[in-house]
Amino acid sequence: MSNSSIVIRDLYKSYGEVQALGGIDLEIPNGQIFGILGPNGSGKTTLLKIITSIMEPTSGLVVVNGINAGENPMKVKTIVGYVPETPTLYESLTPLEFLGFVGSIRKVDHNILSERINRFASAFEIEDKMNNFIGSLSFGTKQKVAIISAFIHDPEIIVLDEGMNGLDPRSAKILKNLLLDFVSAGKTVLFSTHVLEVAESVCHRMAIIYKGNIVDVGTLKELRESAGEKDAKLEDIFLNATGDSDLKPVIESLKETLSK
Repeated sequence: MSNSSIVIRDLYKSYGEVQALGGIDLEIPNGQIFGILGPNGSGKTTLLKIITSIMEPTSGLVVVNGINAGENPMKVKTIVGYVPETPTLYESLTPLEFLGFVGSIRKVDHNILSERINRFASAFEIEDKMNNFIGSLSFGTKQKVAIISAFIHDPEIIVLDEGMNGLDPRSAKILKNLLLDFVSAGKTVLFSTHVLEVAESVCHRMAIIYKGNIVDVGTLKELRESAGEKDAKLEDIFLNATGDSDLKPVIESLKETLSK
């Protein structure tokens, strides 16, 4: 457990009669970009919200950098930076005001905060948007502001739920390099996505989640070995693991419908 940044044991989450997570067991090592892959509705966001202590589980254990999330959720929040799938920002503030607000809550020194905001704004090419109301900004610019706010206090763990959403290729490359530098310092990135090309280009190891359960875990090489195909594409591994490998009848049915 000492070499793992995040340890999850027998984790369940239900919403009334609906079971979102069905007994997750997972260890996420330090110093890696770890991917959580799964289709929409598979439980990815629920899992991430429990890890970041935004949501309480129905039962189970979550330990984040040695902190029991159930016993001390506020302490977990101080060491984690989180980028939600859809940025939830104060739209009546400017990015400069919002990031200043986040930095003050995170107790970042004023001079350090100012330098970080300026450097991130320059890197993501949003200097000319820093004094515009957030509500007037494009989705991609809001996503950049959300990413900056997650990094602003130099956390131990970064959690990104579909973190590449809305980013232009240049910004996506900057984020990838930033994440690699982050984990090279022994920190941890948890990266959820349903875009397999993104996972393949970013993640060191991955867990495939389907209908609230982990169905496979490993590096791309290990996942290929598990699938019994050393040259298998991640897409094929994913479809095989989630029981959707034979899509030919579905595609043929659609083609037949469209040809009428």
